[in-house]
Amino acid sequence: MPDIRPTVGSSALVLNATYEPLCVVSVRRATILLLTAKAECVSDGDGILHSAHQTVPVPSVVRLTRYVKVPYRTHVGLSRRAIFARDGGRCAYCRGSAETIDHVFPRSRGGLHAWDNVVAACAKCNHSKGDKTPAELGWRLHAAPAAPRGVAWRVLGHRTPDPRWMDWLDLPAAPIEAEAA
Repeated sequence: MPDIRPTVGSSALVLNATYEPLCVVSVRRATILLLTAKAECVSDGDGILHSAHQTVPVPSVVRLTRYVKVPYRTHVGLSRRAIFARDGGRCAYCRGSAETIDHVFPRSRGGLHAWDNVVAACAKCNHSKGDKTPAELGWRLHAAPAAPRGVAWRVLGHRTPDPRWMDWLDLPAAPIEAEAA
């Protein structure tokens, strides 16, 4: 077995046999798929993995050799990190650096904890807003909150994509900003 230690790009994109993105796995899992002939390497990453008898380039993108039918979740899970990624780490009210999350329509007044009611906010705006709605304060949102859509969100979630994956992911020009929290 090759000596697989975490590298800078320690994850690999897995494509179905039809080149449709399926998921992101560790370099270790991707290498095992390659060594067992369950996948082929489409794009190499940085570095080389060594074993006693074999040398394998670190995989960045692998394609399964057999088609796998996968039932997809129709929604993206709501999490603090995903909210910061969706909003680019910026406050929905003043566009400053976000530190907290805020319910646009407060939960204490019946607001839901859902994608269309939660935004990233700076501590100052969140504290000033308190238990009021933006309309009551005369504030406006810079963008209406909504659930993220697309292959990239379904496959990556809140992860920052590796630039080598762009050919297989349908991403907008600006990549998803994560790790804002």
